[in-house]
Amino acid sequence: MTVEIRVARADEYAATGSVTAAAYREFFAQGDEYHPYLDEIADVAGRAPRTTILVAVDGDRIVGSATLELDDRTSDEVGPLSPDEAHIRMLGVSADARGAGVGKALMAECERRAIAAGRTRMTLHTTVRMRAARAMYESLGYARTSDRVLPDGFVLLGYEKQLANAEPS
Repeated sequence: MTVEIRVARADEYAATGSVTAAAYREFFAQGDEYHPYLDEIADVAGRAPRTTILVAVDGDRIVGSATLELDDRTSDEVGPLSPDEAHIRMLGVSADARGAGVGKALMAECERRAIAAGRTRMTLHTTVRMRAARAMYESLGYARTSDRVLPDGFVLLGYEKQLANAEPS
């Protein structure tokens, strides 16, 4: 598999959202396949003006994506980024492309862009159910930080990494 990582084009937003939402669907309880968060994940056009949407493309097929928050968040509900911070959201890889390094390639491009933008720290959240993602983040040098607990009690596990050539904050 030869994968190119690049910024998504507007004509790819629907396909990108579909691939990413499908990657997340397995982590929701059975019968919960129409969870509102899946709609948010699929809404690439809604977050593209505020964030950087990266896609992993194999030939003419999108096999993964990540949303990179550099200057703005996908929504206002979380609060602004710290000046030194970049944040990764909604990293997803299609089931048939997993294990081929697509997630790591997306992470590397997110980190490269964050460093180029002058950020010294990358943050992200994941869930207990996303075991493979947690293992990947830890293998890439991400360490656990404080969790975010949503109003309904759902816990998002916090991770952070000091970026290359960055001094600890």
